[in-house]
Amino acid sequence: MLRVNTKFDRPDPDLVERLGTYSSATVHEAQGRLGALSSKIKPVADTMSLCGPAFTVRCAPRDNIMLQVAIAHARPGDVIVVSAGEYAEAGSFGDVLANACVAKGLGGLITDTGVRDTRELRDLGFPVFSLGVSIKGTVKETVGPMAEPVLVGGEVIRPGDVVRGDADGVVVVRREDLADAVRLSQERVDAETAYIAAYRSGKSVIEVSDLAAVLEAKGLVIEE
Repeated sequence: MLRVNTKFDRPDPDLVERLGTYSSATVHEAQGRLGALSSKIKPVADTMSLCGPAFTVRCAPRDNIMLQVAIAHARPGDVIVVSAGEYAEAGSFGDVLANACVAKGLGGLITDTGVRDTRELRDLGFPVFSLGVSIKGTVKETVGPMAEPVLVGGEVIRPGDVVRGDADGVVVVRREDLADAVRLSQERVDAETAYIAAYRSGKSVIEVSDLAAVLEAKGLVIEE
């Protein structure tokens, strides 16, 4: 008998919403270039975007029984995060399960395995980030842990950590670091806005980024 606990602390919804206003790249850079999942995990469509607390589950390769259990027990706004051994040759999630997720108000799916029915997923608009696309079916045999830390895309993701995904990829923010990540992301946006304004005023990237001394120290000589 395997007992699983679906109870875990979720982050402040207001902070989650605020984090979702920043791009995955901004959040990654703002928190010290931490938390980026493997670039192999991409959205089914580049218009897809998600931000929410991770509801984690571990599946055996080519087996989606625990994914279905996770969908049944996740709460509105949760993002299902599936660890399935980085096995792309399986269509473990498609339009039928996506409709189940939409009916429950879930926030999205991130998986290190394959998905299918991608046209229907795009039409539905449910955010799906996966290792790949495969038409190969799965079985429903192996039960496993849920709402425990999992390894996905090279990052350990705990239940209740916040995952932010967009066209460029996915980043994870530790639940206890969420407020700092929001603050630092805004500071980065403010700094980049100032850079852009400086470029438009006629300053060069070398001036704005204060690179002259760095380039001189590295021995770079530019002849015009």
